[in-house]
Amino acid sequence: MKIIQNVVVAFSLFMIMAAGCACSSDPKEPGWDWDGEDPGEEVEAKPRYLWVDAAANFPDYANSKDNIKRDLTLAKNTGFTDIVVDVRPTMGDVLFSTSVEQQVKKLDYWSNSGYQFYERTETWDYLQAFVDIAHQLDIKIHAAINTFTAGNDYPYGLGQQGLLFRDDSKKNWATSVSLETGITNVMDLDNKTYSTKFLNPVNPDVQNYLLALLEDLAKYDIDGIFLDRCRFDDIKSDFSDYTREKFEAYLGSKVENFPGDIMPAGTEATPIPSPLPKHYKKWLEFRAKTIHDFVAKARDRVKSQNQDIKFGVYVGAWYSTYYDVGVNWASPKYNTAATYPAWASDNYKDYGYADHLDFMLLGAYASADRIYGNSEWTIQGFCKNAKNLLLDDVKFAGGPDVGNWNVPEGTNVNTAVANTVDAAINAGNGYFLFDIIHLKMHNYWPDVKKGIDKYLESIENKKGK
Repeated sequence: MKIIQNVVVAFSLFMIMAAGCACSSDPKEPGWDWDGEDPGEEVEAKPRYLWVDAAANFPDYANSKDNIKRDLTLAKNTGFTDIVVDVRPTMGDVLFSTSVEQQVKKLDYWSNSGYQFYERTETWDYLQAFVDIAHQLDIKIHAAINTFTAGNDYPYGLGQQGLLFRDDSKKNWATSVSLETGITNVMDLDNKTYSTKFLNPVNPDVQNYLLALLEDLAKYDIDGIFLDRCRFDDIKSDFSDYTREKFEAYLGSKVENFPGDIMPAGTEATPIPSPLPKHYKKWLEFRAKTIHDFVAKARDRVKSQNQDIKFGVYVGAWYSTYYDVGVNWASPKYNTAATYPAWASDNYKDYGYADHLDFMLLGAYASADRIYGNSEWTIQGFCKNAKNLLLDDVKFAGGPDVGNWNVPEGTNVNTAVANTVDAAINAGNGYFLFDIIHLKMHNYWPDVKKGIDKYLESIENKKGK
């Protein structure tokens, strides 16, 4: 998920909206069960998820339970059934109770006076506040973590935060990237190239650290846990000595020319190198296996603590280039190599992890003038494509980023926001919107409500037949 910047929260518009919505009630409950088959799928309303980014919303929620209740009430009245609250931002500290990592004390945001930190002075449990209020409102509550990140080197001279900056002994946990200038640990790079510091997913110490965090998170009375950024940083990651050894063991032979036999130094995700280096496809396969195996471990750790918590991920919907970050989120039944022979090995499909999930959130992040369609980079097309990729292994809720999307001149953005509901929810198994801050900043609440109400009316009409 992208870090939200350039956000200024204006309360007056949405407070007026909240007052108007609070008088109404929506008796139509989703009736959604992520377990097994849903025999009434055609006539039962699907869930509607709203994401709550940690940093962008920190000035509102860090020190105010009243603000949390105000906005979750507004979300419910708008028609959302599920809230996803980010409790481990990219800098890596946490907003839930655990002895594994430090609590977040301040986070970056964009204010009227510029880019700065907002400090938390309250000591009550941030996640528990969301849980308590969601239960009062009878809406579902999920927790999300940024997974393989543990530090931010902020722009504008704001400073540095996170485990990787606090503890020099953890430098070998950070990913090493293959640049034209050589293989370099990201802790040796400035914020102009790698401002968010990723961990190396291959490192077992990194994995064990994250699994311990997930075990503590699963102790909360929540409906689900989502892994965000459960991936490599980019195509240049990770080229550390440790990962080289593990890849050679997987390959069954030494890589004579490293990294050239995998990909030339500084290679981007596209275009694919030509001629193709001899280990390129095997390398992508190895990376997909690394993430697949971690997802399986993470699911087991969560379920060992609480079998009732649903386990899932957030991913970007652009599957055709998602090899960039080492993730195969499709079903293992989907033959990736048949569709993408340029980069997928015959065994790449074996590391699709959809069958390890209870649910998935899909970032269908097309521009505001590309709501409907059948291909990638339309919201509807992203969701249609996902059904073909997931092959019923897991249900998913897709949807837009209504704050960071491109809005071409002449586009009626309010109509576009409303139409995202129809485009996504009818092409998939639910609706997902990123992020609550954008609804507040632009007062898109009425537009989303219009789209949800239209969808719910169609469900009632089907029931009446």
